[in-house]
Amino acid sequence: MTLALDAELAGLDALDTVRAGTDGRGRRVWAAAWPKLLAIALALGLWQLVVWTDWKPDYVLPGPVPVLRRFATDLTTLDTWRALATTMRRAGVGFAMATAVGIGIGLAVSRSRVVRSGIGMLITGMQTMPSIAWFPLALVLFQLSEAAILFVVVIGAAPSIANGVIAGIDQVPPLFERAGRTLGATGWRSYRHVVLPAALPSVVAGLKQGWAFAWRSLLAGELIVILADRPSIGVRMQFERDFSDIVGLMSVMLLILVIGVVIDAAVFSTIDRTLRRRRGLLVA
Repeated sequence: MTLALDAELAGLDALDTVRAGTDGRGRRVWAAAWPKLLAIALALGLWQLVVWTDWKPDYVLPGPVPVLRRFATDLTTLDTWRALATTMRRAGVGFAMATAVGIGIGLAVSRSRVVRSGIGMLITGMQTMPSIAWFPLALVLFQLSEAAILFVVVIGAAPSIANGVIAGIDQVPPLFERAGRTLGATGWRSYRHVVLPAALPSVVAGLKQGWAFAWRSLLAGELIVILADRPSIGVRMQFERDFSDIVGLMSVMLLILVIGVVIDAAVFSTIDRTLRRRRGLLVA
């Protein structure tokens, strides 16, 4: 009787058990990949349909085939990788600086009522300003230099990161902090072990939005601030436009799109899935 009951309970428990790997790795990869591939196919098909309507001549709006062929050729050239290295170095440095500034401001605003009343609205106002509006000031302050580009990247991305930190801390339930104090987490330890972990999803969302602002600000800066002997993605795009090479221009634009998608999938989406999995919101 006991063995039969144990077997029945084991069967019921098995209903709630996640069976990892039953579908196979290949099937799981395909399940994740086919919607993306379908979206790409639809976008390319729509692009080709627009070209077939003869809305614009081929030298103004080329089809996807010559652009993709040029894109593949560009990836084999050393100049493309040098330009990509310069752009990604600027993006990494600028985003790191914006992250440090944004998190610092966010922590200060979230814990001080005086600071919040003084600069809280200013942060939101700066976030709504287009990045291109900062370049006249940047050029006056730093002339044509790397510093001008980094200045706009930081000032464009930091407000979004700060707002993510502020929103995350504001949404931490007071019960969490009271429970932390009961367990001995006070002062900085409360921040370290209670507040920041609870606010982490909003902080990551702010970082993701900050990266989008930083990336757009950087490319706008590279179109304006062209430095000698420092090839970049923005400079290549400007040169293709100057020489009326529309296929090359769209190839560079495609490269910018691919970089954005890859970074989002490889960095921010991975962090987001890890957080949700650890919080029991995503099946491992």
